[in-house]
Amino acid sequence: MPRTALNSVFSCAWCGRTTSAVADDGTRRGHCPSCLQSQHVLDPVEGGSSDCRGRMSPIAVAVPRTGDWMVIHRCVRCDELASSPTRADDNQLVLMRLAVRPLAQPPFPLEAFGDR
Repeated sequence: MPRTALNSVFSCAWCGRTTSAVADDGTRRGHCPSCLQSQHVLDPVEGGSSDCRGRMSPIAVAVPRTGDWMVIHRCVRCDELASSPTRADDNQLVLMRLAVRPLAQPPFPLEAFGDR
């Protein structure tokens, strides 16, 4: 997602959807609400801009103690991780796919819990 003014729109480089750079609650979007992809424009460690500009793919969701969901992204170019809060108009199906992936593809058989 390119850097834009708060009242502008952007076109997702991955899915092509054009959407407002500002969510319904007035906050700046960190990812496309349709496919949850973003662009590596910020450096979460340094706090400034990033020169990478790689595609940030959603890999998981995290739920901090506040209860608000965060989308975890990994840059396909440099492997840096970043997070951005979910918004009310984010694609709920994509969010749920990310949330249930660990249960749908566990690293061990879930039947092991039934024997204890």
